[in-house]
Amino acid sequence: MVGGRGWSLRAPARRARDHGGAKRRRVWSASAGAATALLFVFAVSLAGCPTAIPEFAPSDIEADVKLPQEDGSLRFAVMGDTGTGDSAQYRVAGLMAIYHRAFPFELVLMLGDNLYGGEAAGDYERKFEVPYKPLLDAGVKFYASLGNHDDRPQRLYEHFNMGGELYYSFSPAEDVRFFALYSDYLDPEQLRWLEKELAESTERWKICFFHHPLYSSGGRHGPSLELRDVLEPLFVAHGVDAVFSGHEHFYERLLPQNGIVYFISGAGGKLRAGDVRASQHTAAKYDDGRSFMILELAGDDLHFQVISGAGSTVDLGVIGNRDKITQDPR
Repeated sequence: MVGGRGWSLRAPARRARDHGGAKRRRVWSASAGAATALLFVFAVSLAGCPTAIPEFAPSDIEADVKLPQEDGSLRFAVMGDTGTGDSAQYRVAGLMAIYHRAFPFELVLMLGDNLYGGEAAGDYERKFEVPYKPLLDAGVKFYASLGNHDDRPQRLYEHFNMGGELYYSFSPAEDVRFFALYSDYLDPEQLRWLEKELAESTERWKICFFHHPLYSSGGRHGPSLELRDVLEPLFVAHGVDAVFSGHEHFYERLLPQNGIVYFISGAGGKLRAGDVRASQHTAAKYDDGRSFMILELAGDDLHFQVISGAGSTVDLGVIGNRDKITQDPR
């Protein structure tokens, strides 16, 4: 809740641990799955916003999880550009809840533009608390980064777990650390903080997430070249493995750049259909509908699956050892 009803300034827990092991990178991927229709029923309050979680017709859709679900793995989801408060956002949110029952991810990375338009208490409720209520009730933690449509006070909202900061890092498991950046205003202080955090991180996996993509084949925006000039050298120097961004309202996976795999997942609420102009950097794309990602970190492998708003798998693969490429085993 907001407006004095549950603000939290507690920073996400951080654990420093020493883990050896060489850097790694391999990627295999496949696109598969057939579209599945969804049926939603909304209850509307007197205030005119949905107050009930979307209901699905019996046997309307089943989660088709293609990730290994190994014991002891870290499972998480990624979504971006979500905060519209409209039926499209609720559709994807309901689908995420279905997948969570079959693939119980413990956290969600938010890639910015979390609340479009107003940011009053009712907006937090309509654009976040209501659509993601099943996940919140199940104990899933959301970790937000801010986009160009987000106001800075979002950093104080308890369910975004930003610890009152515009940028932060956290380690939910002993072999991985996530770094959330504020790409809308990347000042020298933030860059010094990032370099220090990356240099001091002893986790085997280093994953960054923020709003504006360093690489993009989008026709509307395209890559953020100024950000790339200052961020990518730090990522390469300190062994960042993967980077997740939003801003573009589609999904795109880029071919590894300097050993780093970049993802764009900005269609959790908004959509810019047909906007990907496939380039030399494009490994996979989906701009026909909305989408979100589920991922599993198991040892030296980061498995990923991209789910469309219709329930189909539109990209699938694994990031692993740098010197090996494993093809689709099917």
